[in-house]
Amino acid sequence: MTAEDRTAAHATPANADPAGGGTTISAQPGRAGSAGRWPATAVFFLNGLTLSTYLVRLGSLKDKHHLSDGQLGLIGMAFAVAALACMQGVGPLTARVGIRPVLRTALLVMPVLLALVGLVGGTVGLVVLVMALGAVHGTVDTAMNTHAVAIERRLGRPILSGCHAAWSVSAVMASLATAVLEGVGIPFAPHLVAAAAVLMAGGLLLGPLLAETGTGNHARTSSPAPRRLGLRGGWSRQVVTLGLTGTALMVCEGAALGWSAIFLLDSRGASLGIAATAVTAYTGAQAIGRVIGDRLTLRHGPQILFRVGGLVAACGLAMALLSPSPAAAVGGFAVAGAGASVLIPLAYSAVGQAKADSPETATLISRFTTFTYAGTLFGPAVIGWAAEFAGLTWTLAALIPVLCAVALLSRLPNSPQH
Repeated sequence: MTAEDRTAAHATPANADPAGGGTTISAQPGRAGSAGRWPATAVFFLNGLTLSTYLVRLGSLKDKHHLSDGQLGLIGMAFAVAALACMQGVGPLTARVGIRPVLRTALLVMPVLLALVGLVGGTVGLVVLVMALGAVHGTVDTAMNTHAVAIERRLGRPILSGCHAAWSVSAVMASLATAVLEGVGIPFAPHLVAAAAVLMAGGLLLGPLLAETGTGNHARTSSPAPRRLGLRGGWSRQVVTLGLTGTALMVCEGAALGWSAIFLLDSRGASLGIAATAVTAYTGAQAIGRVIGDRLTLRHGPQILFRVGGLVAACGLAMALLSPSPAAAVGGFAVAGAGASVLIPLAYSAVGQAKADSPETATLISRFTTFTYAGTLFGPAVIGWAAEFAGLTWTLAALIPVLCAVALLSRLPNSPQH
């Protein structure tokens, strides 16, 4: 345990929420930091590794089932719809049973579904399994962010950026592992089964280390019952405002990930190899930025860091679009990734500060995640449609004032330590 962990552990009673709510967090005495922050980060890593392994093997899945581009797109939409639907029920579920049981169960179910996706023979069965995988992923996505927000409040210092860094690192690892396995001729079905076995082992080891941050029936016996939010609840002005911010950010991120290589190919005459490095530069800089993001938040505060990060991302995108050299444009996308790295984690943390008790936090985070998923799903398509009329360069340029507006107009609550 670090000195900061020991300070935070002694500054807050083991069963008290520093934000003043009724949430209780069960952790072994003297291990609040190690039993909270790192297991929470590991959940992000395992979830990211599961989803990324599925995504990078979509080409193989398409070939096996002889799917057209449109059919593959519909399967992707089914995954997203299932995820969005299940996100909405995470708040009531964790209010009843707690977050730790939800995460422990989901971390074991997801690898099974991943393996079955690789083994299933028929298209109908594939759709059913993909929807089930999407449903469990949506549940984990909301629960793990809620869990991390509660641990962040418990420790009195930011951890969300580091958690999202683990997700970014897992995506890079999945991509590299797939490239190696495809290079040596390993079929995708054995790959998914082997990955599922590793993920299952990770889930079994991680489950007992997770701290309980929900208010299940056992916790409500010693604290006031929090107000439950139904499917229509949780859409407060603050959450909607932050949600629209998240949508805008994910549209911009989707533009960088989905269109940067095409921009370099079509507008800068780059080779396929150079064009592909734009995505690598963006995601690599994003991962590095998230690794140090918590320290920057602790030093400068979330509001200042959010503004600076958004403006740096806007400057990086402008640099990429204005640079005549492909190499300089790649550097611009790297700067954009570094600036954008802290924005979504800070927004998740801000949503978590809106309510002190965990069931309501889970519901609010599910609402926020609905907005971010909308940006992820529809952003690249909207950019493509706009590029048909205005050209890709001008379409990407239109995102620069969007980033500036988000950076300058968004208002974030202070983290507990501020």
